[in-house]
Amino acid sequence: MNKLTSFIQEQRQTKPLLMMTHVVYGYPSIEKSLEIMQLMLESGVEILEVQFPFSDPVADGPTITTACHHALENQPKLSQCLKDIKQLAQRYSQSRVLLMSYLNPLLQPGFASLAQQMGDNVIGIIIPDLPIDHHTMLAPLCKKEISPIWLITPDMQQERIRTVIKHAQGMLYCVSRSGVTGQQAPIQDDTKAQNIQSYLSTIRKFTSLPLAVGFGINTASDIRSLKGHADVAIVGSALLNAFNKGGLESVAVKLQELQP
Repeated sequence: MNKLTSFIQEQRQTKPLLMMTHVVYGYPSIEKSLEIMQLMLESGVEILEVQFPFSDPVADGPTITTACHHALENQPKLSQCLKDIKQLAQRYSQSRVLLMSYLNPLLQPGFASLAQQMGDNVIGIIIPDLPIDHHTMLAPLCKKEISPIWLITPDMQQERIRTVIKHAQGMLYCVSRSGVTGQQAPIQDDTKAQNIQSYLSTIRKFTSLPLAVGFGINTASDIRSLKGHADVAIVGSALLNAFNKGGLESVAVKLQELQP
């Protein structure tokens, strides 16, 4: 069985919902971003998603976009990012680490080189601006058992969902609503929660892969509404906002507040 799928299923035997957190590599500095990642892993986060910064992160809201722009001023290198997060994956073997990047930064090394650099420790990749029609580009990663994680959106047609699922590995990233990340649109409202639950039920008809839900997951109530419907809650901007307000201490408080 796929390594990421197996990990999630194993964890779900004793946990109602897993947490996946999002960090921008290099923000506010490379060293500090690694400290944020370490804090999250020490706090018991099951999956860590590390975003390599890009100048035009079209799927991201203002919080993450601003962080990317600041991170780029620190001139991060993809090769060093992979070395750093591989070390974290080795040190915190109870969790799993994924790379998130837009397509452009990945084209220079190419996917064969990327697969070698990711090795056995960074076990998944999210490329939000790569259409499923170009899935064959990721063949070198698949050969190394690195899961390409595809996005499904609420307005996606069922035929398109079937196409995505046909090529999906590891888990599916289910975008909770239209728009970009970090928008303040709490989902604990009964109608919104029911809509998301219905949306996840529709996806579940087509696949047994774990379902991870992201975009707008900001509060403990948001997370509670996903229990019994999703396998993983993805939290990004809420934790970055916490860091911007009060540093690592505020991140630790927010993590505790959000524990499923």
